[in-house]
Amino acid sequence: MSREGPIQELKPDDLERLRAVATTLQVEFQRWDLLRLALVHRSYLNELGLESDEAVADSNERLEFLGDAVLGMIIAEFLYNEFPDLPEGQLTAYRTALVRTETLAEWARRFELDAHLYLGRGELISEGDVRDRILAGALEAVIAAIYLDLGLRATRTFLRRLLREDAASIISAGQETNYKGRLQELIQDRHRITPAYHTLNVSGPAHQRTFEVEVVIGEDQVGVGTGSSKRAAQQEAARQALEHLADDEGETGE
Repeated sequence: MSREGPIQELKPDDLERLRAVATTLQVEFQRWDLLRLALVHRSYLNELGLESDEAVADSNERLEFLGDAVLGMIIAEFLYNEFPDLPEGQLTAYRTALVRTETLAEWARRFELDAHLYLGRGELISEGDVRDRILAGALEAVIAAIYLDLGLRATRTFLRRLLREDAASIISAGQETNYKGRLQELIQDRHRITPAYHTLNVSGPAHQRTFEVEVVIGEDQVGVGTGSSKRAAQQEAARQALEHLADDEGETGE
C-alpha cells in the first residue's frame, strides 16, 4: 500500500477532531490517517519547520489534486443524467458553477472544515476567516480521502447528497445578474479602485447560516446585504450599492 503522508498513532486531540469532521460529513471513515492528511495545509507544516519536500508529502496537496478529478467526474455524471436534453456548452457552464472556488468553500464551511483544518496562522484573513481557496482545496482533499478509503460508490453518494440539495440554486444563481461585476466595473471606471466586502455577522446553525456583508468604496459603506451564503450576501450588498449610487447621481445603475 502506498504511503500517503505520515501514518502514525493519532493523538486523542487528533481523533476528537477527526471524529467531529466525520460526523459532520456523515461518512464512516476506516482510515483516519487519510482524513487527517486531507485537513493538513502546507502552511501548518511550514510553521513546524519541515522542508519543502516533506511539506508536499505530508500536506493535503496530492489529495487535492486527486479530489479535483474525482469531483469533476461525479459532477459531470450528475449533470449528464439530470439534464438529458442540454447541449455540451450548457452542461459545461453548469459544471463550472458547481466547481467554482466559492461553491466548494461554502460546502466546506457547511461541514465546518474551517474550524478543523491544520492551518498556519499566517493564512487566516481578517476576522479569523479561512481563505476560500484553502477551504475549496481542503474539500477536494476530503473527497479524495473518501474515494481512497471507501471507494467511488461512497464518494458518489456523498457528493450526490450535496448536489441534490444545492445544484439547482447554485446553477440558478449563476444565471442571475452579476451585481458584483457591474459594481466593480462602475467603481473602477470612476475611481480606479476596487470595492471591498466585509462580513459583518454570521448567524444560525451550520446548515442554515445567514450572512450579513457590507460593501465599502474607499472608507464609505455603500451597501449592506444578507443571504444564505457569503456570495449571495455580497451580491445583495452590491445591488444595494448600485441603487444607492443611482439615487445619489441620478443614474439607474442598469
